[in-house]
Amino acid sequence: MSSISSTIRAKYPLRELEVVQPDGTSKKYPLQKDSLTLGRNANNDLSFPEDPILSRQHLKFEYDGGEWCVTDLGSKNGTLLNDQRLEGRVRLKSGDRIGAGRVVISYNDPRLSSRSSVVFVEERENTASGATMVIRLDRVLTDEPRAFEAALGTDSVDGIRRTEALIHAGRELVGHRPLDELFPVILKLATGAVGARRGLIATVEEGDLFIRATQGEGFRISTAVRDKVLKARESLLVRDAGSDEVFRQSRTIVEQRVRSLMAVPLQTDAEVIGLVYVDSPDFIRPFTPEDLSLLTVMANTAAIRIEHARLAEIEQNERLIEKEMEQAAEIQRSLLPPNSPRFPGLDIAGHSMPSRSVGGDYFDYLRLPDGRPAVLVADVAGKGLPAALLMTSLQARVQILAETETDPGSFVTRLNRSVARHCPANRFITFFVAVYNPENGEILYANAGHNPPYLLKADRTVHVLEGGGPPLGIMRNMTYATQSCLTGGGDTLMMYSDGVPEGVNAAGEEFGDDRFISALLETHGSSAEDIISAVRSALANFVKDTPASDDVTLVAVRRKA
Repeated sequence: MSSISSTIRAKYPLRELEVVQPDGTSKKYPLQKDSLTLGRNANNDLSFPEDPILSRQHLKFEYDGGEWCVTDLGSKNGTLLNDQRLEGRVRLKSGDRIGAGRVVISYNDPRLSSRSSVVFVEERENTASGATMVIRLDRVLTDEPRAFEAALGTDSVDGIRRTEALIHAGRELVGHRPLDELFPVILKLATGAVGARRGLIATVEEGDLFIRATQGEGFRISTAVRDKVLKARESLLVRDAGSDEVFRQSRTIVEQRVRSLMAVPLQTDAEVIGLVYVDSPDFIRPFTPEDLSLLTVMANTAAIRIEHARLAEIEQNERLIEKEMEQAAEIQRSLLPPNSPRFPGLDIAGHSMPSRSVGGDYFDYLRLPDGRPAVLVADVAGKGLPAALLMTSLQARVQILAETETDPGSFVTRLNRSVARHCPANRFITFFVAVYNPENGEILYANAGHNPPYLLKADRTVHVLEGGGPPLGIMRNMTYATQSCLTGGGDTLMMYSDGVPEGVNAAGEEFGDDRFISALLETHGSSAEDIISAVRSALANFVKDTPASDDVTLVAVRRKA
């Protein structure tokens, strides 16, 4: 399948809801966001204020782990799933029917909705060898105008009709229709142009052929015909299957009493993205070579239009994702401290920059129940939205624990147990917390796999706060120890995430610990804000235009003289 089609389904599988409303009308809703709610209130995604049986917020559809689920939101009159009362959260499968109030909803994979009426039957390999005519698109779209006119037979009355049909198709396909509405239009144009009784359109999706529109039912199509169109890029015409020795022996033809058929590729300049098949069970008018040429050209026009529609949907989807990511980034920024806190005897500053719109780094300032200030940094394994979601969950747990816990070791031990219960198997979080005693300058700290902070002393020596345990979320019953060190006036504790020393320049060199420490030493005597600015400047001068591969977080805590 084309890369365009693959991209549009990157985030969500192709699924839709068909809603039959209380007045009997129905409407389809593609599932293209993380969740949809249904109820009587106007703020629901699907709102039915005229249905008194519905609750204000009745049920919710959610995307989870590659599948869609439905949950009743404690509605007064309940929800039915396939005529059984819905209990808890249930994963949906194509064809499921949900009843809520007077609304009936079908959950479908639109690619499968017409598939039951179409069967591709394995038959002997030479089934298509007896076709009355085989042509290729490049032979029809020749550079010689007279050859193209001859292919359509424009000198006759039927030829004029075919030319008008082609012009009409061009006009119909110029408009901006959504992709799911485009396929029925193309099929109607195709069957009408050649006078076919039945027809279908199928597209190649991830290596498989999916039916996108049908006119008629009970199709049984030879796989040899299918493969000749898709793989050999050839258009086939069988004018009289009953008189063709090979097709007369085909049970797919005999069972359906098909007398005349055509199959052509949906072909762009670069590739075949599907096929158009038409047939006639009667013999009022057999298809002609000119019909085959017309259908081949129309299929080429339709294929280009389909790809343009796919591209438009991709662009729209990307704009929606970009907007959602901007909103997510704004929300995440609001979760970080808006400005530096004022704690007696301390000068504090912090900075965090995600490598993408959102990231997994986190820092915060807390006041413990006994009044002592606590400063912490954390780094969720991974980047982007998954890491940001885990970071948000971590912050909530930290805020709760900070209301009761004052010892850093116990704090991290309890935090680890909570994280381990909910952290995915392939994720973990590094975490460091320092608690200051403003009276004597003692720092009590605990480390869960995070980069050891630097203590920049007033005498220009640099110490590393070693020790600690594994990252959060790996060993649920791990106990973390509280460690300590003393600070004097002018000493600065520098906490950071690994995006600082692991910053890479164009030559593939890392910023490293030595450059980091050198940048710190050059800030001797500076304020916490100036120290962070100096490190950021040194890192930026080193990596230059090389894109950041990881989030960068810096927190400086300087004890005033």
